[in-house]
Amino acid sequence: MRKLIVLEFITLDGVIQAPGGAGEDPSGGFRFGGWIGPYSDSVSQEIMRRQMNLPFDLLLGRKTFEIWAPYWPEHDDIWPAVNRATKYVASHTISSSEWQPTVFLNGDVAKEVADLKGSRGPDLHLYGSAGLVQTLLSHDLVDELWLKIHPITLGAGKRLFVEGTIPAAFTLKESTVTPGGVIFANYERAGAVRTEDV
Repeated sequence: MRKLIVLEFITLDGVIQAPGGAGEDPSGGFRFGGWIGPYSDSVSQEIMRRQMNLPFDLLLGRKTFEIWAPYWPEHDDIWPAVNRATKYVASHTISSSEWQPTVFLNGDVAKEVADLKGSRGPDLHLYGSAGLVQTLLSHDLVDELWLKIHPITLGAGKRLFVEGTIPAAFTLKESTVTPGGVIFANYERAGAVRTEDV
């Protein structure tokens, strides 16, 4: 069974929108696109290189796919693995793309992703795709969260966790703090939330 791993750049207040550039996703009037740039350094670049070059298939929401599809085929020198990976795209509005190989999921996305997890193949990596992530979290389909926690708050924007996220425990598997103060933290799903009095 393959794992579903969510990889997100995230602020201290949970925003994941448009980390990479000003024009990436200005929806909702978001004006802070490109907020990860000032925190990039050799340590973060090396961790990202390692993560990006693991064997994977890609799972994306429509909006993130539409941002990535024209970009990554033109930048094969930066991330060739993303162009070779099978892209699974959750969308009810698009059903074809020149960026191949791509498979469109246009039915019950939770069931389709559960079926994908039960199939043979590499782990599924999901970037961005805020709405899709929230759907998958609410159906307890996320196995790991690989977060890059940046030392800023933005106050507005699409967030990783919203109402509807189920209570869930996670175990920290790996962590690194970069010179720029970014915390790379990989969490693995670890059953139900436990409580006790202190």
